[in-house]
Amino acid sequence: MRMAFLKRHGVLSPRPPALHPSSLGLDVGLGAGEALAGRGPVFGSGAPWPLHRPGLREEAGVGHLPDPGVSSSCQATMAELQEVQITEEKPLLPGQTPETAKTHSVETPYGSVTFTVYGTPKPKRPAILTYHDVGLNYKSCFQPLFQFGDMQEIIQNFVRVHVDAPGMEEGAPVFPLGYQYPSLDQLADMIPCILQYLNFSTIIGVGVGAGAYILSRYALTHPDTVEGLVLINIDPNAKGWMDWAAHKLTGLTSSIPEMILGHLFSQEELSGNSELIQKYRNIITHAPNLENIELYWNSYNNRRDLNLERGGAVTLRCPVMLVVGDQAPHEDAVVECNSKLDPTQTSFLKMADSGGQPQLTQPGKLTEAFKYFLQGMGYMASSCMTRLSRSRTASLTSAASIDGNRSRSRTLSQGSESGTLPSGPPGHTMEVSC
Repeated sequence: MRMAFLKRHGVLSPRPPALHPSSLGLDVGLGAGEALAGRGPVFGSGAPWPLHRPGLREEAGVGHLPDPGVSSSCQATMAELQEVQITEEKPLLPGQTPETAKTHSVETPYGSVTFTVYGTPKPKRPAILTYHDVGLNYKSCFQPLFQFGDMQEIIQNFVRVHVDAPGMEEGAPVFPLGYQYPSLDQLADMIPCILQYLNFSTIIGVGVGAGAYILSRYALTHPDTVEGLVLINIDPNAKGWMDWAAHKLTGLTSSIPEMILGHLFSQEELSGNSELIQKYRNIITHAPNLENIELYWNSYNNRRDLNLERGGAVTLRCPVMLVVGDQAPHEDAVVECNSKLDPTQTSFLKMADSGGQPQLTQPGKLTEAFKYFLQGMGYMASSCMTRLSRSRTASLTSAASIDGNRSRSRTLSQGSESGTLPSGPPGHTMEVSC
C-alpha cells in the first residue's frame, strides 16, 4: 500500500534501465593483460570497468546475477569474461628445484638389479654410488643423510646412483622357494653392468655394512673405476667357526628381524627402544619381502674374507674414509680394517653418541666429514666448513702423531678455520664427540 502510494505521487520513481557500453557506441575490448589479470574488459580509452558492472547485480549469498534489463547476448558475453581465472604459481627460489628420480632395472649375469638415479652427470666428476645394508633399502638407509640440509651442497655437484640389492627395492616380489640369491661377490660383479648402462666411468662409493663390503670387493676387482670409498660399519673378515656357531645358536632363540636389528644397532640402542628403533623394528618386522631380506642376510653371513693387507698386493688403492659409531656392533671390525689399509690413503672417523647407524643418527657430522673427504680428493675446494671445525667437543687423534707428524684430521680442522684447503699427508683417525 505504502509503495503504491509513493509511486502514484511521484515520490518513488521506477529505476532507469541499465546501460551497457555498447549501447553508448563505445568499443568494448580486452586491454593488454587486463583479462589475464582478472580485471575484465575495458573501454576503448583503456579505463577499467567499475567494480559493479552495468548489467550485473549482486545479492547476498547468490553472487552476481544477470540483470533483466540487459540482453541475453550481453549477459552471455559478460558471464564468459567473468569466468576467466588465471592461477599464478609461485616460482621456485634458487636451490628449491625438486630432484627428479629415475629408477632403472638392468639384467646382469646374476639376475636383475634396480637402481635410482638423482641429478645429471657432471663433466669430469664421478658419480656417487651408494649400497645399503641388510634389512634396509636405499631410502631407509640413506634418505636421512642425503636429505640433510648441508648435504645439498654436495648433491648439487654430483650425480647419485642408489643401488637396491635384488629383491630389496620397494614393491619387490618375493623370490620363489629355492631361489639362489647372489653372493656378495656376485652382487659386486653387478656394478659394472650398472655403470655400463649409465655410461659412467668412475664412482665414489658410499656403503653401509653389507653394502660397504660389496663396494670394497668391487674396488679390489675394478680399482681404476673407483675414486674413493666411504665405508660405514664394514667387516672385511669372513665369519669364523666361533662366529658361525654363535650365529646358529642365536637363530634358535631369535627371529630374523631381531637378528638383523642386532646387526644394525647397538644393544644399548635396542634396550632404550627409542623412536628410531621402533620405526626400524616395524619396517623390518612387517616388511612384505621379509623372505628376500633373509636371503640377503644369509649371503652376508657367508661372505668371504677380503684378505686386505697393508702394503700387500690386496688392498684398497683409492682414498678411503672408514666410519663407525662408538660402541657400535662393528666397532672392532672397523678398527681392524683400518689397521690393514694404507695409512696415507685412509681416514678413520669414530663418532661418539651415534649408535650403530651414524648416517641415521648424526647426518650433520657425517655430512661435514664427507665434505672434508671430497676436498681431500680435490673436489669442492670452495665448500664452507661449519660443524666439525666449530665444534668445541671434537677431539682429533692420529697414529702418525707418534713421530710428530700432523694428522690429516688436525690439518683439516686448522685448514677449515683459515678457509684454505688442507695440506700435508693424510692421516688415520678422526674421533668426533657429538
